[in-house]
Amino acid sequence: MIFAYNKEHVGDVLMIIAADDKGQENAVERKGNVARVCVAEGNQVVAWNIFEASTIVGNIEGNGQVELTEEQLKKVNEELANVGFSETLVKENNPKMVIGFVKSCKKHPDSDHLSITQTEVDNGEVLQIVCGAPNIKAGQKVVVAKPGAMMPDGLMIWPGVLRGVESFGMICSAGELRLPDAPAKKGILELPFDAVIGEAFPVGK
Repeated sequence: MIFAYNKEHVGDVLMIIAADDKGQENAVERKGNVARVCVAEGNQVVAWNIFEASTIVGNIEGNGQVELTEEQLKKVNEELANVGFSETLVKENNPKMVIGFVKSCKKHPDSDHLSITQTEVDNGEVLQIVCGAPNIKAGQKVVVAKPGAMMPDGLMIWPGVLRGVESFGMICSAGELRLPDAPAKKGILELPFDAVIGEAFPVGK
């Protein structure tokens, strides 16, 4: 579950992304200051919008993807119940932007620039990630945006299929991470080999 807030451009609205709607038509139900967004067919909840958020949860620090305290999440759930929704939101504590290790890398069979990697992201968890960077290779420590991550530009990362091959995340460049002095040359960010697999990677705002 991703929490996002951008008062300057969106207003005092806390946006909560729960799932990928896969481009399907959405249905919105609003009660008071809470709007629930569902896929029209099947009623899967994909997002929540909390209006006048600062009056409900207090000060929200950050711009873009933000972290709520346990107390703030409690206040969100109280607001959902007060206006008549039955759901309870649970915050995931596992980081979505992590240090990974490229265990293997092979050329995509249907592309001259894509590669298929098997990338370890934590405690033996390995994700298949299709990557288009020219400098990707086995043995690298890299930054991985796991499914459910939000990039600094607001892009959400979900599982997908690239040229017929499933991909479960994105291996990031310095520019995509908005790191200072990011090189203009295309390519993923290579981390020092002593970087710890699975450790959260701080993302610029």
